Amino acid sequence: MTETPFSLQLVNALAALLLLGSFAMLSQRRVVGLVNLLALQGSILFAATLLLAWRTGQAHLYVSAALTLGLKVVFLPWLLHRLIQRLGVYWDADPLLNISGTMLAGLLIVVFSFGLAQPITALASTATRSAIGIAVAVILLAFLTMITRRKAMSQVIGFLSMENGLFFGAMSATYGMPMIVELGVALDVLVAMLVLGVFFFQIREQFDSLDLHNLESLKERQ
Repeated sequence: MTETPFSLQLVNALAALLLLGSFAMLSQRRVVGLVNLLALQGSILFAATLLLAWRTGQAHLYVSAALTLGLKVVFLPWLLHRLIQRLGVYWDADPLLNISGTMLAGLLIVVFSFGLAQPITALASTATRSAIGIAVAVILLAFLTMITRRKAMSQVIGFLSMENGLFFGAMSATYGMPMIVELGVALDVLVAMLVLGVFFFQIREQFDSLDLHNLESLKERQ
């Protein structure tokens, strides 16, 4: 029986922390807390990418780690904190499901995710393929976060968490995407955040709230 290298054990530990961070997002009602958890996810991705870059010697992973640090750990959390302060959105206290129901749904999603990832894990040739199931779980838990929240800010944070799961899944399955793809994704995320920032201010100006049920009432009036 071969012993798992210590670096891979660290990657698996970071994957477990990423999954715990997704569960923490499900139970978090403070929008500031969600942003801090998103930054924590970015820090975990940065550490995992840097560790894999050192283990594999692939130069593009060092660039990916630098992009992750600058975008996911520093810039996006800073931008979200600024938006929260400007808009005064600090709580998402009226989710569609209560905490216990959301956590139960999250546990079921994790079980489903590991079953769904088994064929992909069998085809992958990377040493980190065992973490693919966790990446799928992070993606689906982020989607659950999005659909159970009413505030637009919380849903955007769920979207960014989903992108973190996709990034970790690509890294686990193929040791990262081609650099041109990663740069394109980073640019898309930046543009999306700028557009969503304008969108937030427009909703706030029209309805004095970021609760998306206001958009539903507008649709009904039309």
